[in-house]
Amino acid sequence: MDRRDFLRKGTVFAAAALMGPGAALAGGGSVVALPRPDTGGGKPLMTCLAQRRSSHVLGREELGLPALGALLWAAWGVNRDDGKRVVPTAMNKQQAMVFAVRSDGVWEYLPREHAMKKVLEGDRRRSFDGAGLVLLYAAPEKDRYAAMHVGSMYQNAGLYCASAGLDNCVKYQKHDALDAELPLPDGWATFVTQSVAPRSAR
Repeated sequence: MDRRDFLRKGTVFAAAALMGPGAALAGGGSVVALPRPDTGGGKPLMTCLAQRRSSHVLGREELGLPALGALLWAAWGVNRDDGKRVVPTAMNKQQAMVFAVRSDGVWEYLPREHAMKKVLEGDRRRSFDGAGLVLLYAAPEKDRYAAMHVGSMYQNAGLYCASAGLDNCVKYQKHDALDAELPLPDGWATFVTQSVAPRSAR
């Protein structure tokens, strides 16, 4: 990244901070600042572990921005001033990406800015199971540690779902449905998906 790109991106994310959570920014409303997660809330860890489960029938209702922001942070957020993440990566290389498939497009999560950037237009949820939200976890295909990193990410997201009362299910079927269209670096691929929706009445 050259100095001009650095300054431009800095201006964009400074504007996001000033406009507040959920603000659509320049570039066709392509970047949205997410609400900061409440890291002092939620259920006790042991309760979340006891309640963690997969739900094979998920609703079509979408998550609000506060829940979406907390979920993405749980999966791949920054939790220290030095830029390290909520999940460990081998040699701290941090080679992973998370995309959120919503009714209003496909969004890439930007961990350092705690924001999301639209990368594909349109409702692509039918490319998967049609759940309210589908997360895509991508990493380098030939990285021997990639599956371990992705597993840590979706487990964190699953524990957040248990805490927040959300249904979720990790799936391999159709996991690469959008790989040809996503802005993935060369040699990267989607390893698995995770469908999420507000808990259905039982």
